[in-house]
Amino acid sequence: MGVDEGRENHRPAAVATHIFTYGTLKTGFSNHGLIQDLMRSGDVAFRCNCRTVEPHPLVCGPYRVPFLLNLPGAAGADRVSGELYAVSARGLARLDELEGTERGHYERLPIRVEPTAEDGGGEEIIACGGGVEAYFAEKSYAIEMWERCGKRGYWVYGEKEARGYVKRKDRPQDLSFLEQIEQFVSSSSSSDDDEF
Repeated sequence: MGVDEGRENHRPAAVATHIFTYGTLKTGFSNHGLIQDLMRSGDVAFRCNCRTVEPHPLVCGPYRVPFLLNLPGAAGADRVSGELYAVSARGLARLDELEGTERGHYERLPIRVEPTAEDGGGEEIIACGGGVEAYFAEKSYAIEMWERCGKRGYWVYGEKEARGYVKRKDRPQDLSFLEQIEQFVSSSSSSDDDEF
C-alpha cells in the first residue's frame, strides 16, 4: 500500500469538523491505520497538508508520544506542520476514543491553519461544515509538559522525532497513560528520554 493511497477520497457524507493531525495520525505513522479505516468507510477525507497560523508548542512526552500544547505564541514554539482531514460525526467519535478525550489525555479544540506551499499556501483555511480542530494535550498537564521539555518545541513530528515511539500495547500496563504523563513531567530532563 502506497503512502498516499486513499488520499483522493470524496467528502464524508456529513462533515462534523476538520481535524488537523500533527503526530501519529499522519500518513506513515503508527496510528494512521485508523485514518485509513475511516477513509474506507467514508468517514474521513484528506483535505491538504497545512501548518498552524500561530506558533504552538509541539513536544514529545512519555514514550515519544507527540503533544500539541494549547499555548499559542509561546516563546520556543514554531508553526506546526501537519495534515487536514474532513471528518464525519462517526469518524470523530472514533478519533476522540483514540485520543482519550473522555479520559483526560487530549482535548479537541479549535485551531487556525493554512495550506503549506505545496498545497497553495498563504490563506487561512475556514472550513465549511464545521471548523478546524486539533487534539491538544489536556490543559491539566500542558504547562508542566512544556517546562519538562525545556520550552523547546518541534515544527514537525517526523521520523527523527518519532524515533523511540512506543505503541500503546507495548507500554507498561500497570500505569494509566495519565500516570505515565505524571511520571514524565515530574522526572528530570534527559537528552533522549529513553526511560520513557
